[in-house]
Amino acid sequence: MARFWVCAVAAVFSLAFLILHSCYCGPPMFRNFVFVNRWTTEKPLYRLDLDWPKYSEMFTGTPFCVAVDSPNGLVYVAQRGDNIPKMLVLSEDGHLLRAWNYTVDTPHGMFAASTPYEQTVWITDVGSDFMMLWLHGESGTGPTHFNIPHSVTLDSTGRVWVADRGNKRIQMFDKVTGEWLGMWDDCFTEEGPSSVRFTADGKYVFFAQLNLSRLSFVAAPPAGSVGRCSVVSTIQLADQVSPHLVDVDRKTGAIYVAEIGAKQVQKYVPLSSSSSSLGS
Repeated sequence: MARFWVCAVAAVFSLAFLILHSCYCGPPMFRNFVFVNRWTTEKPLYRLDLDWPKYSEMFTGTPFCVAVDSPNGLVYVAQRGDNIPKMLVLSEDGHLLRAWNYTVDTPHGMFAASTPYEQTVWITDVGSDFMMLWLHGESGTGPTHFNIPHSVTLDSTGRVWVADRGNKRIQMFDKVTGEWLGMWDDCFTEEGPSSVRFTADGKYVFFAQLNLSRLSFVAAPPAGSVGRCSVVSTIQLADQVSPHLVDVDRKTGAIYVAEIGAKQVQKYVPLSSSSSSLGS
């Protein structure tokens, strides 16, 4: 019995040494893996789909944004770089369907507004002239003011959510009247959000933080309430992955993340999914 306890104690100390060594001396991805899985008490909601895309070499530039065309099962990726296709169109299972290198100069954001009968994608191009169609607010730090408004989305109750990146907050407005409804800033002491979206079931608001390489999930408040920004789950990416903009497949619930540091787009699927492509 004494020999058993000696071996058990030795094993515990060996494991502790391995964890500490990995945290401070190991490669960046393993450091993040150890911290997230050993210390967090959050409930994981998503897992990385290791089979998407089929060939990561298709990303020949820096993917700045991604948009999901749920009705047609398509994923659009816009990337920056010289002498490369600026637009890639992939299938839900990760196959490259087509690409083009015209009409787009320096893409920044993108939104798919397709129907089963017509495919439409809107792209913000910071390298070309543009015409302003709608404006709300002004530069500043007060309510309704913005400093690098970087992403916008709508919820099912008619609220507009804006990732006010420079002011380290998310602001909410009424879609019809433009009335300011409130803001979240207590989740952003380290860094502002670069992107904001809702999960397909509408249960969570989630946002990306570029320099922290993190996705955070917050329970969505009910209609008539802004609530508090209390993170219930996170996806901690490897160091310097830098998630820029994200999008959601409204049909499958999958989340796609455009990573400008890693120069790739990754797909995360809900843990409730029965897909055989789920990875750890």
